Amino acid sequence: MEQLTTSLDVLFILLGAILVLFMHAGFAFLEVGTVQHKNQVNALVKIMSDLGVSTVAYFFIGYGVAYGVFLGFNVDGQLTQAMTEKSGYELVKFFFLMTFAAAIPAIVSGGIAERARFYPVLLSTFLIVAFIYPFFEGMAWNGNFGVQAWLEESFGAGFHDFAGSIVVHGVGGWIALAAILVLGARHNRYDKEGKIRHVHPPSSIPFLALGAWILSVGWFGFNVMSAQAIEGIQGLVAMNSLMAMVGGILAATFIGNKDPGFVHNGPLAGLVAICAGSDVVSPLGALVIGLVAGALFVKAFTWTQKTLKIDDVLGVWPLHGLVGVWGAIAAGIFGSEALGGLGGVSIISQLIGVGIGISIAFFGGYIVYLIVNKISQIRMSEDEQYQGADLTFHKIHANPPRDDY
Repeated sequence: MEQLTTSLDVLFILLGAILVLFMHAGFAFLEVGTVQHKNQVNALVKIMSDLGVSTVAYFFIGYGVAYGVFLGFNVDGQLTQAMTEKSGYELVKFFFLMTFAAAIPAIVSGGIAERARFYPVLLSTFLIVAFIYPFFEGMAWNGNFGVQAWLEESFGAGFHDFAGSIVVHGVGGWIALAAILVLGARHNRYDKEGKIRHVHPPSSIPFLALGAWILSVGWFGFNVMSAQAIEGIQGLVAMNSLMAMVGGILAATFIGNKDPGFVHNGPLAGLVAICAGSDVVSPLGALVIGLVAGALFVKAFTWTQKTLKIDDVLGVWPLHGLVGVWGAIAAGIFGSEALGGLGGVSIISQLIGVGIGISIAFFGGYIVYLIVNKISQIRMSEDEQYQGADLTFHKIHANPPRDDY
């Protein structure tokens, strides 16, 4: 019976890993549909290449930084042990958590699209997945440095982030903000008075919508399978994910005035927000969390672009960074028994955890991109931006003209 349970755990977490891996196709098509046509190939290649670099970085360094298990170097026979024990559970656990780690550069990619050089971005991806992301991941999910123990002792509960509103999405969004500030806005995006000079509408609404749907479906693996074992699975997590997703859709639809870009990012906002508290809030609380998240994204996207002059192509700082902050705080609010939650959360711990997470992400990311920019300039030249990343780096259009007639 024990062997059967172990095998089911392996299958459970493997299915989760596959679903989250498929989400990377969603990241790719969301970006492809949003960027200008001359940058579509680059969006596809970046997401695929980032996945490869992320896997190697996490296998050899990042997973060890977070959990003390350096599989790539087989320290103390850890890889050999993982190969032979518990039906390979530790190996598929690595696979699952690697797909989370690889989401960080996929998030960043959307923020710095259309003006970032190819190989410097891959170098940045390696450093972020090897050192910055796992530093906070281990703190939040593995109790590293005693922060969680201190929060629990001081405030009655540790920082609660079941599936990564801050650990994954918040960290990704705030690293993206740092990268955007280092790279600057796209050429001719703003005039001398700071007004938007060129508005670039999405190049393909169907691709954008496809990306949003893939992400939304895969997210149920992201959230539900975060239990990491059959015995920990909760239907509540699935229901809360659904309700928050729907809340995000409705808010973005009405507040965004039916704009397809907002409508299709609405479910993603709701799902980002519910990650943290999906196992402790009620479905009604999840609906409210999603409604606020959808509204926050629409308003914050416009505010960051027009008022703050932050040229965030896909709006990843509002979507993942700011909405992630809301999700983690909301877990402390709606997770309380007074508001229908299951309890075991502390709003003070949530605020402290958020502060630590976004500080590590922003300052760590800023340092990484500054260093990489010193080694090799990240920003494309004005002529390269005008020509587009597709021809500049990949020597081909997304839809090459036919020459067979």
